[in-house]
Amino acid sequence: MAPTPEGSADRQAQWQALAQHRGIYAWLLWPVSCFYRALLALRNRGYASGFLRSHRLPVPVIVVGNVVVGGAGKTPTVVALVQHLQADGWHPGVVSRGYGRRSEAVLEVTAATPASDSGDEPALIQRTTGVPVFVARQRVVAAQALLAAHPQVNVLLCDDGLQHLALQRDIAIAVFDERGCGNGWLLPAGLLREPWPPSSGAVYRPDVVLRQHREDTGSPNVTAVAGVPAFNAVRRLADHAFDPQGQRIALEQLKGLPITAVAGIARPAVFFDMLRARGLTLAREVALPDHADAMAYSGLRASANAPLVCTEKDAVKCFASTPAEAGALVKDVWAVPLELAPEPAFFTEITARLAALTGPR
Repeated sequence: MAPTPEGSADRQAQWQALAQHRGIYAWLLWPVSCFYRALLALRNRGYASGFLRSHRLPVPVIVVGNVVVGGAGKTPTVVALVQHLQADGWHPGVVSRGYGRRSEAVLEVTAATPASDSGDEPALIQRTTGVPVFVARQRVVAAQALLAAHPQVNVLLCDDGLQHLALQRDIAIAVFDERGCGNGWLLPAGLLREPWPPSSGAVYRPDVVLRQHREDTGSPNVTAVAGVPAFNAVRRLADHAFDPQGQRIALEQLKGLPITAVAGIARPAVFFDMLRARGLTLAREVALPDHADAMAYSGLRASANAPLVCTEKDAVKCFASTPAEAGALVKDVWAVPLELAPEPAFFTEITARLAALTGPR
């Protein structure tokens, strides 16, 4: 029997839970993580020495990434930064690899671009902000294509790519969530993509740390790094949901109904917990793998006999498989946006760092 998407999501969740502790599973994989650490150090030295080529762009580059594997809030951070920069008078653009997309081509993401071609996160960013978004296998290529097509763009944000050193960055932001650093070990024995805290002489350590947490939890426990300012941000669900036609309703209107909750994100249980915290009744929870294929959503609408509620990231695929038809509320599909509110000092820090980037590049 072929594995189901829900089964794959369950395995992801199990591994995430195991990587929070230094149990027997982690100890067995610890030698592999040591080998991974050595490869990382070798690669970093290659870029630092110039043996591996790194590209400098004519505009400031802000990289938003996570040190731990799995979604830690990179995309909401990019969206919040884009909106802040727009309000501050900048003309931002966004580049991404477009993880999970079926195309290898350099592509400008528009409102009409299928998520299967662009990747779900670039599609979400474009539809939420309206700024130029380009995807390519190599982020440098995406950035060069974006600047050529949109010369008015004067700052670039890279969604993910903290470990991607071929594109030189001016500001690197490391995002953490409630998991902190897990068990403190590197992949595959732990959650870390790179050592944390970075050594004092590390060339590519982040410039800023953003610690995200839900309204009902405290800030994650992340070891402070001298000289690297850290800020907090609160994640919450919006007070409204929207359907494929753009109709909005108050989230309160879904209370008392038996909800089918769908999440194809790194940690679906977090979305389910946030829905319950807002007073919704989850009759069924469908946990899909992160970046699940659009086919995983196609049968959910037909089989649902109650409101189907998904994340805004899922909506770019789930809505595409949903007929654009009006109907009773009990038959509808809704997406709930995630709102991120960093403390004001975070934006002040980014503004100051951008202002300091003067002179020829």
